[in-house]
Amino acid sequence: MKPLTALGASAPLRKSLGPWELVERVDVALASVAPRRGREGEVARADVPVPAVAASVQGDPWSSFWLTPDMFMVEAPFASHEDIRAHLLGIYGDAASVTEQTDAWVRFDLLGPGLERLMAKLCNVDVVAAPEGYATRTVIEHMGCYLIKRAPSSEGAVTLYGARSMAGSLLHAITLAAGTVA
Repeated sequence: MKPLTALGASAPLRKSLGPWELVERVDVALASVAPRRGREGEVARADVPVPAVAASVQGDPWSSFWLTPDMFMVEAPFASHEDIRAHLLGIYGDAASVTEQTDAWVRFDLLGPGLERLMAKLCNVDVVAAPEGYATRTVIEHMGCYLIKRAPSSEGAVTLYGARSMAGSLLHAITLAAGTVA
């Protein structure tokens, strides 16, 4: 048995899309965190950043992004946090419900200036107006995705999380859109 990426390859995809670069990220562990009712303060005081509504927080080794008023996703380097759930349970104890999510999602980072043109074709998120660190759920070609604006629009860095089972369809949608605006 050997591990495969969400796209079924032995190595993650790196692809030029006109002026942009698409990078499939397999080096990130992912878990959802839902503070238990009445225990939100304990979760907020832990060593893992809790994002504000519609925001992400970059840290080392922990980063996080908002999902709903009562839930957020935590990212960490896969090499040191392969069992991210166990790491987080060690931090939160029973103050939060933690669910491993690494194998449920594909992560694509889109890089390069002018990404707002591509994103305007893909979804309804105005990445120019959105502040750096903005995080939201959106739809791309009928697929639910999470979008995180990682850098100012002038630099262009957006992360898209889509369901692993739809990785090929999400890649196809991104590639087609890039071909019409590049």
